[in-house]
Amino acid sequence: MTAITIARDLPRTAGLGQTFRNTLTMAWRGLLKIRRTPEQLIDVTVQPILFTLMFTYIFGGAIAGDVASYLPIIIPGILVQTVITTSVVTGVQLREDMDKGVFDRFRSLPIARIAPLSGALLADTVRYAIATTLTFTMGFIMGFRPAGGLGAVVLAGILVIVCSWAISWIFAFFGVIARTASSVQGVSILILFPLTFLSNAFVPSNTMPSWLQWFVDINPVSHVVTAVRDLVNSGTLGSDAVLSLVGAAVIVAVFAPLTVRAYMRKA
Repeated sequence: MTAITIARDLPRTAGLGQTFRNTLTMAWRGLLKIRRTPEQLIDVTVQPILFTLMFTYIFGGAIAGDVASYLPIIIPGILVQTVITTSVVTGVQLREDMDKGVFDRFRSLPIARIAPLSGALLADTVRYAIATTLTFTMGFIMGFRPAGGLGAVVLAGILVIVCSWAISWIFAFFGVIARTASSVQGVSILILFPLTFLSNAFVPSNTMPSWLQWFVDINPVSHVVTAVRDLVNSGTLGSDAVLSLVGAAVIVAVFAPLTVRAYMRKA
């Protein structure tokens, strides 16, 4: 009997404690992969720096009159856009691991079946934290001073990480059901490109044509951006933050079961 055949005969359920420990182990594996191949962090290190510089100095004068006035607008927008885009990596790397047979090896181990999936999702929160920290740091270097204070900045960062983690379940689902990693990335771009750029992340929605404003105003990315701006610029937690968290909860409630079900069929 092969190792995989034996693994299929192993119990497919594990206690909560074992599942938690196995998830932490798999998350640590994901972090070790980053340490050994640091180029995986290019998207969360170079992108926030490049986008902040580019958008600020190109559009700052035209939109806000000067760079200093544009920073309170663009820093929250760049933060949300960067971290949400980073969530695509979850699905891409998941598909790559499945294509390389890594998950076949996991099947032969007496671990919780869900651990490789949950561990990957947990490890990616570190990527989100790095992107969040670098974006705020870059803004501070350029002269951005959040009026909401440090506590509001931390809370805004947590809000973005939570929302991005929820969105990563969508791309994890694509990673499980897609045939190739490139197809996961292609579908993800088709979803994220209009959501991030047709939002209020870079310009106020009232500067757009009226026929476009309706979409921008209902765009969930716009709600997250507004919530972050309210927090860092005034220290207030408004309805947009509530809508963002509710939306994140709905995404997890819908896509977590779908992803787990599709994953367990293949695991």
